[in-house]
Amino acid sequence: MDVLKQLFEQYFHLPAETVAPLQGQLGGSGRTIVRLAGGGKTAVGILYSVREENAAFIEFSRHFRRCGLLVPEIYAEDLSRGAYLEEDLGDTTLFEFLSSHRTADAVAPEVVEAYRKTVAELPRFQVEAGRELNYKVCYPRSSFDRQSIAWDLNYFKYYFLRLAGIPFNEQALEDDFGRLTKFLLTADRDYFLYRDFQARNVMLREGRPYFLDYQGGRKGALQYDIASLLYDGKADLPPELRQQLLEHYLDSLASYIDFDRAAFMERFYAFVYVRILQAMGSYGFRGFYERKTHFLQSVPYALKNLRWLKKNVKLPVALPALLDALDRMASSEKLRNISVPTTPLTVRVFSFSYRQPLPADESGNGGGFVFDARYLPNPGRLERFRQMTGRDSAVIEYLDQQEGVRSFFSHVQALVDSAVANYRERGFSSLMVSFGCTGGQHRSVYMAEHLAEHLRQAGVVNVVLRHVELEKKGLAE
Repeated sequence: MDVLKQLFEQYFHLPAETVAPLQGQLGGSGRTIVRLAGGGKTAVGILYSVREENAAFIEFSRHFRRCGLLVPEIYAEDLSRGAYLEEDLGDTTLFEFLSSHRTADAVAPEVVEAYRKTVAELPRFQVEAGRELNYKVCYPRSSFDRQSIAWDLNYFKYYFLRLAGIPFNEQALEDDFGRLTKFLLTADRDYFLYRDFQARNVMLREGRPYFLDYQGGRKGALQYDIASLLYDGKADLPPELRQQLLEHYLDSLASYIDFDRAAFMERFYAFVYVRILQAMGSYGFRGFYERKTHFLQSVPYALKNLRWLKKNVKLPVALPALLDALDRMASSEKLRNISVPTTPLTVRVFSFSYRQPLPADESGNGGGFVFDARYLPNPGRLERFRQMTGRDSAVIEYLDQQEGVRSFFSHVQALVDSAVANYRERGFSSLMVSFGCTGGQHRSVYMAEHLAEHLRQAGVVNVVLRHVELEKKGLAE
């Protein structure tokens, strides 16, 4: 992390006081992503060993910002060491916003509006910014061409079908892949293809969508990216909403170029298929091959989308072997045993005194996070606060005014939010967070209350709050 700290100090002329993981190795990219903070400034640092991909992201980011698109500013870079520093866009992805504002198929109006803003911006990337983009830096291909399509389809064949034990006729499937590829290549491919346009790569800040992870971009067809967003497996958008958003995208696209809607739609669902197959290849590689089993939790959603396509869409190209393989996937006992996790994550938040043992871990998972609040200003040293607790308004007001307290809570919140997102994705059921101070009455109680309230407002986990010392003194009610 030293290189990221150096870049932070070089840009802000301040030392990085804290470095907290944001994503680390949780995604499929292999990048290490952290938030650095110091002197009231924050930035996101990335470490990744593939120089070409880093260079593409930096080049694209600077071009997109010149075009007025909402992407992170690149603060500093050291490509020789695989590092760069970018603007901190916060913690709320479009996917997390969707997850916390839906009930089954009922998606809250504010989420629909966020999606509408997102799809309306997509043509600006594809058409407006794509015109003057330097495609020479694209990696690994400058175009979503026959080779790119072959990589995606074979990724699905070898890392999903093979590893899931789904029988198929290899030559017949290759013939289908050839017909599908030929049909996909009839689409106009002279636009910027974002490549990974999905809800996890859109950040929401002040009600506006900001965009990330376009380093795999290249020239390609318009249909691919909107298919990626609308048929993003875990997002599980209702079919009616997908159609509304598709129409909104097409209306926005029409303000940039003249195009034939019928010709667009004739090819659209073929791109939906190839995107879902590419994603399933990734689930298989990460889940079956690398044994990162939380990736397999996306499989039921992808199968649901494929069933919907088979029932509602007839492609203008014959794919009998592929459709047969999809039928076999639907009836596979191995895949049926991959279920969507139904146990919600419970976060247990404790305050305690360091004069006593740490709170006991009742879940058997090892105790989780323990944060030491003793270095913060202590209201208990002031006579007027001595009989109060961290839940009393006067103590809260006092601690709210302390810069060190605000900074401490900000870093704790970022770390816990990252862990919650990870644990939910992996299907974990329990996380424990404890705050300690000298007496377990003021600072630790204040911190535990604030974190519990933050988690409850997010609405994606169950929260259990306990104040160990206050319970002993009969002050917990």
